[in-house]
Amino acid sequence: MIYGLTYLGVIHTLISLVAVYAALRSFVRDKRIVPDSALGKLYIWSTVLTCVTGFGIFQHGGFGKPHMLGIMTLLVLGAAWLADRGKFGVRSAAVSTVGYTLTVFFHMIPAVTETTTRLPYGDPWLTSHEAPELKAITGLLFVVFLVGVRLQLRRLKKGAAGGEGLLRA
Repeated sequence: MIYGLTYLGVIHTLISLVAVYAALRSFVRDKRIVPDSALGKLYIWSTVLTCVTGFGIFQHGGFGKPHMLGIMTLLVLGAAWLADRGKFGVRSAAVSTVGYTLTVFFHMIPAVTETTTRLPYGDPWLTSHEAPELKAITGLLFVVFLVGVRLQLRRLKKGAAGGEGLLRA
């Protein structure tokens, strides 16, 4: 074990860090996750691998909230993938954008939870996954998600009004 993580947990964490890095770079560069870009593909596939590796981790008992979050993430990725193929008609670009951004929010929940309850090692900032502070942080992250999505949708709408393609950055 490394910092209380199994070897699978370490691999899972490293893959998730790649996904978060790719998402943040995409947001800075493109203002959203562009699925056809190299960063977008890196984000999508590392997110899928994060979910798959997470299904083998049972540190807190059996099947639980983190596993449900992995399933929800894969379902949202699937919807975004369908949107990328135009399956939602004129709303496809919006569904894709919101979907990928929602999966980033999903990444942040375990990232904050695991970081605050494991670090610093031996004397973590929070002692429980149920700490009220975590609920407050998650609420703040949700507000950031909502603001970000609103800005992304406004940008898509402006792009459509200006005659730009909705699925290109």
